Amino acid sequence: MSEPTDRPGLSTAEDFDGPAFSPLYTTTVTVDGGAVSHGRASGRARSADGALDLTLRLPTELGGDGGGTNPEQLFAAGLAACFHGALSLVARRAGRNPATIAVEATVAFGRDPRDGGYLLRADLVITWPGTDAAIAAPLMKRADTLCPYTKMLALGTPATLTLAP
Repeated sequence: MSEPTDRPGLSTAEDFDGPAFSPLYTTTVTVDGGAVSHGRASGRARSADGALDLTLRLPTELGGDGGGTNPEQLFAAGLAACFHGALSLVARRAGRNPATIAVEATVAFGRDPRDGGYLLRADLVITWPGTDAAIAAPLMKRADTLCPYTKMLALGTPATLTLAP
């Protein structure tokens, strides 16, 4: 059994540090190509702190053996967890109990009709038993403005590509 985790504070106001992006947490994950030199098909993902260490495999739907997790599952987990945290925060601020909230993220990998490459689509379904839709909807909308994953989906996220020396 894991150690209990304290609930984060209710305010994010003190986290803001001016007009420019200010990192509060940074993580690094390295993926290698594994046996077939293809990160999605046979890679291994390892975080710098060692907390994440798993094999990556293509799902059977994409011709793989499905014997491990894949980037879409990892993204869906991050998206669902982040949105859940944001919704729990706004629910508590509004005096609502977030204990029964569940967030289901579905991530689809498919062809991009614009260029023939690939594209992701993400959908979230929130289950909140005992909470009326008229109460939940504005809280979900507020959570959508706070969650960095949904912001990334709506606005895009700046990224850099650098070849290591």
